[in-house]
Amino acid sequence: MHAPSLRSFAAALLTLTASLLNGLRAADRLNVLIITTDDMSCDSVGAYGCPLPGTTPNMDRLAAASLRFNHAFVQVGNCMPSRNVMFSGRYPHNNRVEGFYEIRDPGYPVMSDLMKAAGYFTGIRGKVSHSTPDAAFKWDYVHDYAELGAGRSPTKYHGFAQEFFARCKKENKPFYFMVNSHDPHRPFYDPKGRGKNGEEVPSRLFKPEEMVIPSYLADLPKVREEYAHYFNSVRRLDDTVGRVLQALDDSGLASRTLVIFITDNGSSFPFAKANTYLASNRTPMLMRWPGVTKPGSVDKTHFVSEVDFFATFMDATGLPMPSGLDGRSMVPLLKGGEQDGRDYVFTQIDYTIGGPPKPMRSVQDARYGYIFNAFSDGKFKYKNNNEGQTFAAMEEAGKTDPAIQARVEMFRHRVPQEFYDLEKDPGCTNNLIHDPKQQPLVKRYQDRLRQWMIETHDHCLTAFDVRENPAQLAKAVANYPVLDKSGGTATEAGEEPDAKPPATDDKAAKRKANRAAKKEAAAKDAK
Repeated sequence: MHAPSLRSFAAALLTLTASLLNGLRAADRLNVLIITTDDMSCDSVGAYGCPLPGTTPNMDRLAAASLRFNHAFVQVGNCMPSRNVMFSGRYPHNNRVEGFYEIRDPGYPVMSDLMKAAGYFTGIRGKVSHSTPDAAFKWDYVHDYAELGAGRSPTKYHGFAQEFFARCKKENKPFYFMVNSHDPHRPFYDPKGRGKNGEEVPSRLFKPEEMVIPSYLADLPKVREEYAHYFNSVRRLDDTVGRVLQALDDSGLASRTLVIFITDNGSSFPFAKANTYLASNRTPMLMRWPGVTKPGSVDKTHFVSEVDFFATFMDATGLPMPSGLDGRSMVPLLKGGEQDGRDYVFTQIDYTIGGPPKPMRSVQDARYGYIFNAFSDGKFKYKNNNEGQTFAAMEEAGKTDPAIQARVEMFRHRVPQEFYDLEKDPGCTNNLIHDPKQQPLVKRYQDRLRQWMIETHDHCLTAFDVRENPAQLAKAVANYPVLDKSGGTATEAGEEPDAKPPATDDKAAKRKANRAAKKEAAAKDAK
């Protein structure tokens, strides 16, 4: 049902763009370079107020030449669902990528499809399976994890970027190029044990005593140690950004290239990644469009998010705007204008890696944030792959420190509803949900979130409407829609492993074949 509509749309697009772009040289068309990080909180970047000096010199230089958004967000606090919001222009409950999997024939246009159909040369480095919902999409130029020093080699990113830009010039095509660093995803760079699989040493290493620990974590020696290792990886990411931008400058294509920098979610620590806190979803968002964006400018007012990327790129490149998008173009903001209706943002989690659904929904503006945790019943233990030695240290310290133990319990069990004064408490440590003085505000944000759920056809609405009734809420979560992999066979594409080296292509192929055979056998048994 979905595939014909997508093919029909692609055919119509080709017809439209053929006349629109006929006669235009590559030199007359805007290139698009998207640089993404893997698991980095906004406050890790110097230009965004990182308390640790000298962390990100290359990102800071990019910020000085770009428009910087202070209120920029990703919709989802984990990797693959987040990236698919970006490139579908739809929320997860509308693009059907609510977990870690790809779908075939999604039934809606995907940005990479449209750019390729319009004559763009498409390339990607790293996070390949995470970067489009369409498992069948073929990039023109691809290099992934194992070819990039486990996604952690600035030198290899530089070399492939040089090769890509040279190829575009040779073929006289504009480009759509995604550069996805695997830094600073776990495993972080530990000087004592890293450097395998082609990973490079960061240009600067940090010490535990330098660290400024965020308020949502406990300031413990083991936490400081792991946080220093995280910043080692942040610095290597910065090295990669610098090398890629250098390759772009050397190619002579920078003057007609829109450069975007963003992270896919917050850092992989408790209360950041895989949640809906400010540290989970606020992202650095830098956009450099020569001749359009004002260098060093800052948008301190508008709330923007990754769901707006699709419409923005279509608008900026002059391509036909598809219908059905949840986001809208930011081009008026890039040109220094204003837009109404950008006073708040909505974020969510549906599934993490494995296990049952963990529905979370949040609405926040510049002052307050409200969170609904549908899964929280006081019994279910929330776990994810972002705990590391930090959470282990907090669990140990909690045995003798009641304040730390309270944070441990909050992480494991949550509460159904949370409300924070983000101006006074950006770490979201003081839940005001039961404060009598805050109840009119709580109601306002609840109503705002509910209206968004209605407008976007969010299946979490059923649970939200019974949030005050524990029995009915448990039933709603138990009946939460399963992962919608309709449109064909899904290809599982989970997170990269914490410590294991990437498998060879042969081994990976064998494992994939074995999984397929097991699924087929199970299906026959079920019949």
